[in-house]
Amino acid sequence: MKPHAIGLHIALCTLAFAPLFAEPAMAIDTRVRNQLQKLTPDERLEQRCDIEAMDEISGARAGFRPDKVIAYAFGDPKLDGTTFKTKGAVFRSKGEWYRLSYKCEASSDRLDIHAFKYKIGDQVPHEDWAEHYLYD
Repeated sequence: MKPHAIGLHIALCTLAFAPLFAEPAMAIDTRVRNQLQKLTPDERLEQRCDIEAMDEISGARAGFRPDKVIAYAFGDPKLDGTTFKTKGAVFRSKGEWYRLSYKCEASSDRLDIHAFKYKIGDQVPHEDWAEHYLYD
């Protein structure tokens, strides 16, 4: 193969495989993106950050399989423009709830995540579920 053909081949392979190595922030599909666009900007930011939290936790290989995040279960989140912070969040994994705090920074349309940091806390005891409106 000629050198310029090899370079073209590498470039095409890179483009073809790029979606396989995309960051979790790029993980939402068109259908989800369209649904998010129907929400108010503040609701969109909260939901997008909740989706990002599930993606990040799933990708951490800590044995969690989150299927739900609630940003306000143990306290009110703070919203500052395109930054969403919560110390009172929870996520559900394999039927159990766990405390969660995170800081999420998004694009101006609140659809793309620019920065995300999180910390997983303790498992929420079953006797505390009703008080915080958690469910199976």
